[in-house]
Amino acid sequence: MTERIVVVGAAVLHDGCLLAARRSAPAELAGRWELPGGKVEPGESPEQALVRELREELGVGAEPVGRVPGEFPLRSPYVLQVWTARLVGGSPAPEALQDHDALRWLTPDEVWDVDWLDQDVAAVRAVERRAWGSGAPAA
Repeated sequence: MTERIVVVGAAVLHDGCLLAARRSAPAELAGRWELPGGKVEPGESPEQALVRELREELGVGAEPVGRVPGEFPLRSPYVLQVWTARLVGGSPAPEALQDHDALRWLTPDEVWDVDWLDQDVAAVRAVERRAWGSGAPAA
């Protein structure tokens, strides 16, 4: 049996908006949007990985708020777990520092205006239900 590798995704919420990050690499994912995050390293909890990944990828301090129910399959052996997160007071504005070339704060009405990675769609729907109590399918 292959060991499962957990990837954490951050549903960063601020002023009623969700932060989306546009991939710049690898080439097959470039130009599509995702929840920022990355792999949990050995000896690290998912929450610690979330904080580290947001610092590395976006240059921000953040804290996990709560786990979004569910686990979302990625390419085997990877699975995505998502946490809502908030920026830590005094943290600079997020910047696209690593693996991304753009960031966008999406209102509930704009959340489906970006081309989400296929593997993030179910996670974004779960975040939408948790954050805003909605979850209508993407048009």
